[in-house]
Amino acid sequence: MRILVVGSGGREHALVWKIAQSKLVDKIFCAPGNGGISQLAECVDIKADNIPGLLEFARKEKIDLTVVGPEASLVAGMVDEFSHYKLPVFGPQKKAAQLEQSKAFAKQLMMHYGVPTANFRVFVNIDEAKKYIGARGAPCVIKADGLAQGKGVVVAKTIEEANRAANNMLVNRIFGDAGKRIIVEDCLVGQEASILCFTDSKVIVPLVTSQDHKRIFDNDLGPNTGGMGAYSPAPVVTKELFDEIVQKVFNRILAGLNAERIEYRGILYAGIMLTKSGPQVLEFNVRFGDPETQVILPRLKTDLVEVMLAVVNQKLSRYPTLEWDERACVCVVCAAKGYPGEYAKDKEIFGLDEAAKLPDVVVFHAGTKKMGNKIVTSGGRVLGVTGLGATIKEAINKTYQAVEKIKFEGMQYRKDIGGKALKF
Repeated sequence: MRILVVGSGGREHALVWKIAQSKLVDKIFCAPGNGGISQLAECVDIKADNIPGLLEFARKEKIDLTVVGPEASLVAGMVDEFSHYKLPVFGPQKKAAQLEQSKAFAKQLMMHYGVPTANFRVFVNIDEAKKYIGARGAPCVIKADGLAQGKGVVVAKTIEEANRAANNMLVNRIFGDAGKRIIVEDCLVGQEASILCFTDSKVIVPLVTSQDHKRIFDNDLGPNTGGMGAYSPAPVVTKELFDEIVQKVFNRILAGLNAERIEYRGILYAGIMLTKSGPQVLEFNVRFGDPETQVILPRLKTDLVEVMLAVVNQKLSRYPTLEWDERACVCVVCAAKGYPGEYAKDKEIFGLDEAAKLPDVVVFHAGTKKMGNKIVTSGGRVLGVTGLGATIKEAINKTYQAVEKIKFEGMQYRKDIGGKALKF
């Protein structure tokens, strides 16, 4: 088979790395790819949002399966376009991608079909939003309705902070059109877990649990990022909780989508807050998480391409369960100085080969590119250093051992990834 993976981040590197292990695969292309992906796939200079260009490439190269990484490409209707030309493609269609494109759409669907989530109100007018925030009080959560690369959420501890966040989104438009509507919702308290599942619109096959670290600094301080690290499994999610989440979240949302005549095929990802009153959905994503994918796929033993084809062809019932490595996995993101704000690029990265030589370690590239014989930084999140171990503690130690071998000017990373899991 000839496979095309769309995207250029750490998630896409993890996908290419796992797809390359499939016995079905002859050749992998990645558009546009990155410095690390180029060692496993042929990188094609077509941007992930260039749907006509990708479509032309897939037809010309007779691609047997296209795997769409970024949410923006799904929201823009890439799957619809490819499907129109009978090209097999993994991911939900545009209508289904609304689950991530619009938080208001997702919240309203959840409320209608009994999926547990925080109370909320939607606003387009700043005065009405501020009036509600003043009456409701703090803490509360302010969210941009649209796509904001994981940064459009502010957990406000005071009314002033909430008003400032609402003003930044609705008036100052710091997230552009993504913030032309905002959601103000109750602040949920608890630990957050990421639960992903495959679905072909008929059945749901869950993946192993994981937990992301969103804040830039240790102890969950500083601004939100796209994710500074992750670990799997998340021991906070017990077997009973897991079954409850599958039943109350995934089964109900799938039933709701089907009732609305929205067919969903692909990966469905729920960010879940584990509160004292039970699991509550923070948000849905319509694609593999980043950096969750980097800790889930190294544990997957089942052939990923076989499962993806089963989703595309609505034959997922053939895979009622997936086979998993029992070991734990930890990923630490090495980011550029200044991230999640403005950051420098083109800094040479040293020590990649030494880190990769360590047993049970994989270095996934995110914001990198090849410059001659060098690998240099090209994004905010630069690398996802990933290690497997018999326990979370062992996986943490292996991962940080690898991180210490890597250097680039201004490199920053959290020192506490996976720490929460050690309390169980």
